[in-house]
Amino acid sequence: MVTAASATVAVTVIALLVITERPGAFTDPLGAAVAQVSSGKSGLVLVAERQKVIQQTAATEAFSVTSTPKISTVPSPVSGGSGGGGSTVVPSGPPPNPATAQGIAYKMLGSFGFGTSQWGCLNDLWQRESGWNYRAYNPSGAYGIPQALPGSKMASAGADWQTNPATQIKWGLGYIKSLYGTPCGAWSHETAYGWY
Repeated sequence: MVTAASATVAVTVIALLVITERPGAFTDPLGAAVAQVSSGKSGLVLVAERQKVIQQTAATEAFSVTSTPKISTVPSPVSGGSGGGGSTVVPSGPPPNPATAQGIAYKMLGSFGFGTSQWGCLNDLWQRESGWNYRAYNPSGAYGIPQALPGSKMASAGADWQTNPATQIKWGLGYIKSLYGTPCGAWSHETAYGWY
């Protein structure tokens, strides 16, 4: 006879199998759940695994787009350089507070050959990717403001890549320049494919 606790464990295991898309050798999820329970895994371990999946799901959902960027004026074409030619750019208001990660990035634009007209695209891009959080982590392994995958790639910009927004921004702007030419080139790719 199945008790309420066994049923809860079975449902948890089934959910884990479905979420992780690894049903193992079983084609029957209930059979897989029964095998998991009978193989000696304790209910506490399964609950801990369930909590981990819930946390990973919440982290993933935190990176979802909640709205379309708003354009205050009709954009005009701007030369975007290699990889970003023909991009449109709309400055998004006054410069950001220099004491913030956004302010650091705004100030670094020129050192990478980008005009301040690229700011709106960069701001939208990294707002979507990480919310400008230098500790942002995605279960895929992406990390930081630019969501480098893996995060350790940013070590090429400085040993303090895990804790210094300026180091992450420096790496991110270099990455954008090398692959997309401009922040607007990267933003265009992001809006078309959901990643950059």
